[in-house]
Amino acid sequence: MSIQFTNTLTKQKEAFVPLEPGKVKMYVCGPTVYNYIHIGNARPAIVFDTLRRYLKYRGYEVTFVQNITDVDDKLIRKANEEGITVKEVADRYTDAFNEDLRSLNILPPDIQPRVMQTIPEIIQFIEGLIEKGYAYDSEGDVYFRTGRFTEYGKLSHQPLDELQAGARVEINEKKENPLDFALWKAAKPGEVSWSSPWGEGRPGWHIECSAMALKFLGDQIDIHAGGTDLVFPHHENEIAQSECYTGKVFARYWLHNGMLNINNEKMSKSLGNFILARDLIQHYGGELIRFFMLQGHYRNPINFSDDLLEQAANGLERIKTAYANLRHRLETARPQEPNGLAEEQARTISQLREQFIAEMDDDLNTANAITVVYEVVKEANLYLRNQNVGREQVEQYLSLLTELTSVLGVQLEQAEELLDSEVEALIGERTEARRLRNFARADEIRDLLSEKGIVLEDTPQGVRWRRK
Repeated sequence: MSIQFTNTLTKQKEAFVPLEPGKVKMYVCGPTVYNYIHIGNARPAIVFDTLRRYLKYRGYEVTFVQNITDVDDKLIRKANEEGITVKEVADRYTDAFNEDLRSLNILPPDIQPRVMQTIPEIIQFIEGLIEKGYAYDSEGDVYFRTGRFTEYGKLSHQPLDELQAGARVEINEKKENPLDFALWKAAKPGEVSWSSPWGEGRPGWHIECSAMALKFLGDQIDIHAGGTDLVFPHHENEIAQSECYTGKVFARYWLHNGMLNINNEKMSKSLGNFILARDLIQHYGGELIRFFMLQGHYRNPINFSDDLLEQAANGLERIKTAYANLRHRLETARPQEPNGLAEEQARTISQLREQFIAEMDDDLNTANAITVVYEVVKEANLYLRNQNVGREQVEQYLSLLTELTSVLGVQLEQAEELLDSEVEALIGERTEARRLRNFARADEIRDLLSEKGIVLEDTPQGVRWRRK
């Protein structure tokens, strides 16, 4: 079975066939950097990082572009409030965004273009649209003629004559049509601006992504992705201006993730449930946030609550415990499988890998893929119940668990942490107390170590410890 994606453009699940065999050109819309990202922004970042990882796992060479919007009304307002430049605001929150990505174990983009660095290309793009009759200058503003693009609305599946002006579409007298959108905005007094054939101004929101995609990925791309809130008008407008400019299909596959709710309510500042990603990362850790986000199918809405996060934490702990148990059993495993189970285990491991791939091939179904990981944990635990286990089989389970969780971007390997001399002494004392059958003292030491964040596990092969 080939990789299948549900294409927003066709509303159908389609086999993935890239423009160039073995190579994928992928563009994902990035943030407007006027503040720290909220937890809803983290979902597409995690989802499409996982898609990128999976495509690479399946042997594709992926070029991943994610833009930064560093010129916008919100940035200008923030800069004026703080008495600094727009660039200073953008630099601060771009650094914060990238820091949050690292905390969520998201790979850095291959290219992270910014609007301020793409002004010449944006102006050239707009000039081309004007020359072709798809755009017009109106008192220093430049607008795209939506009526000239007969397929306008094909992504959001809304006929042109039924479309209403969206939240980002301001109705004003400069426009020939209320649905025409700004490609270039004339500068207001005190605003950051650049010289153009239409006077001082700055780019509109939609044109930046088309110009950046064209600059770094060419006329056509394989995958364009983002949240469902971007389908209209942003991605709809990208299609219109890009296809009118190049005369080619802009993107072959459009993928959109569902929105995130907080306790079954839409996240908003007015409801008081607006949560910054970095606050959650600081409280729960980026690893758990990432694992939680992948437990639902990316196209469906996902609900966030403390209870659901706790359930995810329990699941992640199961996986980590199995990994730690496998690592520990390597120390006492026999060179060869002594119970005649080698062939059976090899078959199980192969089937689990194939099942994981089948689930991920089916429209990036990370929810079902995680279920397969739990099956790996179950089978590994069953195998470890044998008194004698083979080193090769333990290594294969370890390798499979690491392989599959790496595709999901979930790290199992923890940095080694040394016990301090006090804790080492307590563990030694507890071992001696157990030998002397002084179980009251042994339990007392266990409780003391627990207070220090050390969890002890008594196994047939000896004491194993880990930090909480």
